[in-house]
Amino acid sequence: MSGDTTTPEPTLAVLCYSLATQAMAALGLAPPPGGGERKIDLGQAKYTIDLLEMLRVKTEGNRTEEETKVIMSLLFDLRMRYVEVSRKGGAAGASR
Repeated sequence: MSGDTTTPEPTLAVLCYSLATQAMAALGLAPPPGGGERKIDLGQAKYTIDLLEMLRVKTEGNRTEEETKVIMSLLFDLRMRYVEVSRKGGAAGASR
């Protein structure tokens, strides 16, 4: 990188955290990228969680122990939050 201290090194963990942030925004639990109103989109949240799961499967056997901990922890947390939001009536706010 060209001295840009705001851009993290591209790693599997950074990709996983990026996807997790997108899922959290879709669940209405984090501000959407670029700002604006928080909206719940369970379809988008599920899709993003599924992408993270696909990444877990496709990288099986090629991750470090730390990367495995990150991806497993994020998946567990996102799934629990998805269930919590959907039980609170998030389905009514889903646009997908």
